[in-house]
Amino acid sequence: MASQVAPPSSLHPPSTTSSLHTPSTSTSLSTPALSPSSPSQLSPDDVELLAKLEEQNRLLETDSKSLKSVNGSRRNSGSSLVSSSSASSNLSHLEEDSWILWGRIVNEWEEVRKKKEKQLKELVRRGIPHHFRAIVWQLLCNAQNMPIKDQYSELLKMTSPCEKLIRRDIARTYPEHEFFKEKDSLGQEVLFNVMKAYSLVDREVGYCQGSAFIVGLLLMQMPEEEAFCVFVKLMQDYRLRELFKPSMAELGLCMYQFESMIQEQLPELHMHFQAQSFHTSMYASSWFLTIFLTSFPLPIATRIFDIFMCEGLEIVFRVGLAILQMNQAELMQLDMEGMLQHFQKVIPHQLDSGPDKVIQTAYQVKYNAKKMKKLEKEYTTIKTKEMEEQVEIKRLRTENRLLKQRIDTLEKESASLADRLIQGQVTRAQEAEENYLIKRELATVRQQSEEASAQLEQAQGTIRDLQQHQQLQGVIPRYTEEFILQLERELVQVRLKEAESQSALKEMQDKILDMEKRNTALPDENNVARLQEELIGVKLREAEAVMGLKELRQQVRDLEEHWQKHLARTTVRWKESPRKNTVCELQDELMSVRLREAEAQAELREMRQRMLELETQNQIQSNQLRRAEQENRNLQERLQLLMAQNKGLQVQLQEIKRKQAEIECKNKEEVMAVRLREADNMAAMAELQQHIAELEIQKEEGKVQGQLNHSDSSQYIRELKEQIAELKHEVSPCGQSVSLLLPVSPACKPVPLHC
Repeated sequence: MASQVAPPSSLHPPSTTSSLHTPSTSTSLSTPALSPSSPSQLSPDDVELLAKLEEQNRLLETDSKSLKSVNGSRRNSGSSLVSSSSASSNLSHLEEDSWILWGRIVNEWEEVRKKKEKQLKELVRRGIPHHFRAIVWQLLCNAQNMPIKDQYSELLKMTSPCEKLIRRDIARTYPEHEFFKEKDSLGQEVLFNVMKAYSLVDREVGYCQGSAFIVGLLLMQMPEEEAFCVFVKLMQDYRLRELFKPSMAELGLCMYQFESMIQEQLPELHMHFQAQSFHTSMYASSWFLTIFLTSFPLPIATRIFDIFMCEGLEIVFRVGLAILQMNQAELMQLDMEGMLQHFQKVIPHQLDSGPDKVIQTAYQVKYNAKKMKKLEKEYTTIKTKEMEEQVEIKRLRTENRLLKQRIDTLEKESASLADRLIQGQVTRAQEAEENYLIKRELATVRQQSEEASAQLEQAQGTIRDLQQHQQLQGVIPRYTEEFILQLERELVQVRLKEAESQSALKEMQDKILDMEKRNTALPDENNVARLQEELIGVKLREAEAVMGLKELRQQVRDLEEHWQKHLARTTVRWKESPRKNTVCELQDELMSVRLREAEAQAELREMRQRMLELETQNQIQSNQLRRAEQENRNLQERLQLLMAQNKGLQVQLQEIKRKQAEIECKNKEEVMAVRLREADNMAAMAELQQHIAELEIQKEEGKVQGQLNHSDSSQYIRELKEQIAELKHEVSPCGQSVSLLLPVSPACKPVPLHC
């Protein structure tokens, strides 16, 4: 194949035509010996070599018969790939004419680039001859005589942090190509050198896997120093640097633009891709990162790379859409896995016949540069919104986390307060219960003491009555003494019980005093006041009980008097008549009735006392319930107050958020304005630099013309120098201001190719 790419070798001048018709796998790379430069900037040696090249081209033009004879002899020998038909003769004429034409283009590059740019693009689209690719690529990207070329040897002596990654991926770059497939071969070594040098020059990009394929293609055409210069130019001027940055933001933009073109020009295929969740980056990312070098056969990818060197990334959009148009029917019938297999295995073999069909289809694709700019703005806007949303989400998450922490703290404080409140209520309830039990015991002890006192008085009265009765009746003294001793013993026991009751009463009074002191020490004044009110009520009920007890005692005394009278009557009952005995019996019955009445009244009093106790308990429970309701109302009021404060804080927070959003919008507008001014300054600087370059070219042309005409052009040269100085003076402050505005990004680790 005539356009097969071969590794770089020694330089051969295009003096014979055998290199045009032999397979390139057996021929070495024939590139011009001099590095490309404009005729106005050539050294005397380069001018001499260029003159020899022109002379050789003129010989080729005049020696067409010898070319035909050579071709004829090769056809007879059977070693040529060209057939003996008239078509092969026309092909040889075309190759010969192409060789001559590209020789003239290289010799007159600046003039052709300025005046015949359209014709040059047409020629590049038809394909650059293999032996002219090295110099034409350098001329197309203006990579001749770059200052960085002198730094190449110094860069190789330095150490790059990406060396291990480069060594690992070298064997994966063109693994089947003769120049690169052998380990530690010359091709792998020069590829490593160029990638290492660039990783040191551009530390932000460093090394990315896809860039090795582009460098490998350049090394197939030219020496490593020139390949390094061309690669630097491609990264700077052809958007490749933005594609290979760690963030790969430019690749996302290309995917967005390419998907929009598919949606507009191939809507059915776009809907099928969406239905199958077949994203554009799954098949097209390698197209943009390697300019089809990993997707198509090398000769076809090299033809596309020719156009890329002349027209930029536009050809990638065109060729990609042309491939989708040519395969739309097949892709519509496949699922995701089938489409992946189709892109990897079927499409590359479709182009084995040559790239002319796909290139012709590519230039029938509609490509609107203005619309692409509009899509770029839309993508930038979308990404800006996404970044803003991410920042807002992060801020809201932070606020949410802080609010959760605050809520947890408030809940803990509320739980602690509730525990303290419940503990206080429980403590007060226990104290109230203890107080009630002590009062009840006190009432019981007082009752026992009063009963003992009543019994003592009764016993004393009985003793006196018996003494009087003995004196009157003349009872035997011995019996009286025994009876008196027994009564004395009973009196001692009663007094002991009375002493115990007094001691218990004193203990209860001490406990009451202690409880009153503890109640007065409590901090809650309202609860103390309520307890005092309850205590007053209990004392009133106790006074009522004491009054009732006194009434019972009076009734007991009355009954005792009646009993004494009854005893007195019984002693003389046998002396009375039967009628009187009947009256006495009636009196006895009346006495029994009165005793039963007294017992019934005592039981009634006891029931009333129990009812008072129950009412007291009920009142205590009611008071506790009322206090609990009051505390509940206080807590609800506090909760409402806290909710109102929370609402006020939320309103303030919303206002602060709104003000912050306004400030951020203003900041973004200011940043956009600064960037626009920066872009205007850069554009102005580029225009001034272009103007300077044109003036320098005119200056050199004026010098050469003045030398050729033997005329004095010093005045013209001085004018050009003055204009150049003025333009440089204008450029210098603009460049300084732009350099101040440009951000400085730190060196980032390379991101491997995900294709």
